Amino acid sequence: MIRTVALLVGVVVPSLIVRELVEARFGRGPLADVSAVAVPMAATAWLAPYASYRRRDALLWLVGPGIYVFTVIAWRVALAPYRDWTPRPEEKPRVRWSRDPEHARTWHLTEPEGDAGHTALR
Repeated sequence: MIRTVALLVGVVVPSLIVRELVEARFGRGPLADVSAVAVPMAATAWLAPYASYRRRDALLWLVGPGIYVFTVIAWRVALAPYRDWTPRPEEKPRVRWSRDPEHARTWHLTEPEGDAGHTALR
């Protein structure tokens, strides 16, 4: 829970600072509003694949439910590498069902395949 709150604060506070800086320079208006969601959108797009979301889900910040989606992503990233949600179909080759009694009923993210440090595109 502490990791999740730290991620949320680490994204929302810089967002408010950026908004204040833009508002001080250009005044109130749509530019200040869009600048307020620029940092959270970038963080959402960056963390989304680690939480079984798509990068394009960051666009939800523009229409409203972005804070909810980012909260779910932050919660899931805080639980990584053990996952209590079902992996997406394209993630199935990289995860396995955990047999560890401490992490029962969770999926475990395995190490990336290959020597390049990432999995091949399919």
